[in-house]
Amino acid sequence: MLRLDRVSIERGGKPILDGIDLEIRRGSITAIVGPSGIGKSSLLATLNGLLRPASGTLSVDGIGPLRTPASLLAHRRGSATVFQEHALIARLSALDNVLLGLADRRHPLSPLPWPRAMREEALAALAEVGLLGKALDPVARLSGGERQRVGIARALVRKPRLLLADEPFASVDPALAERLAAEFLRLVREHALTLVIVLHQLDLARRLAERIVGLGDGRVVFDGSPERFDAAAQERLFPLHSAPESTPP
Repeated sequence: MLRLDRVSIERGGKPILDGIDLEIRRGSITAIVGPSGIGKSSLLATLNGLLRPASGTLSVDGIGPLRTPASLLAHRRGSATVFQEHALIARLSALDNVLLGLADRRHPLSPLPWPRAMREEALAALAEVGLLGKALDPVARLSGGERQRVGIARALVRKPRLLLADEPFASVDPALAERLAAEFLRLVREHALTLVIVLHQLDLARRLAERIVGLGDGRVVFDGSPERFDAAAQERLFPLHSAPESTPP
C-alpha cells in the first residue's frame, strides 16, 4: 500500500532519518518502536503527507509517487490519524469533534449546519467506540479514555484505507491502555484497515502488531515479526537496558 524508497527526513533543517526503505502491505498492522526523539513521529508525519521527505520517494498504491498537491490530497482523503494528545477542541461536543473528521467534504466557510447524512455517520462512529450516549457532551467533561475514543471515532468516520496512530495509549493508565488497545485492534480488523502505529509500550507492540519496525541511529535497525523481536533485538534498539517500561507510568 505504501512504499518508501531511500527516504530521508529532516525537521528544521536537522537530519532525522536517512535512506529509509520500507514497504507497508495492505491490510497489515505495523508497529514503529524506538527510543524517544529517534524520529518515529516524523516518520508517521511523512506517511500521512504532512511532512515532505528531504529526499527519496513515498509512493501509494493506486496514486503513485506523492509529488504533486493533487496526489497528496488524494492520499490524505484515504487516510486518518489518531494522535497521542487527542487533538480535540475541548469546548465542542464529542459529536462536533467527530464531524471535524469530515471537514474536507464540505466548504470550509459554509454557514450551514452539518448535513444530516454526515451527522448520522458521526453518530455511528461514536456508537462504534461506545460513546453514543455522550455525543452531545463537551469534550472538556470527558475522561482521558473517553477523549481517546472520540479521537478514534473521528478517524473512523473518514472511512480510511490507511490508519496512522501516534502513541495513542501513552496518556492513560496501564489498565485502560490494555482495554483501549484491545478495542482499537477490534475496530481495525472489523474495518479491514492498514494500520501503522507508533508505540513505546513494547508489550503492546508485540501483541497488537504483525510486524515491528525498530528505528535507531536514523535508520531501520529491526524489521520483523513480534516473535523475532527478542531480547537481543530490543538491546540493539535500547542499549544499556534503557528500554521503556512495558506499560506507561
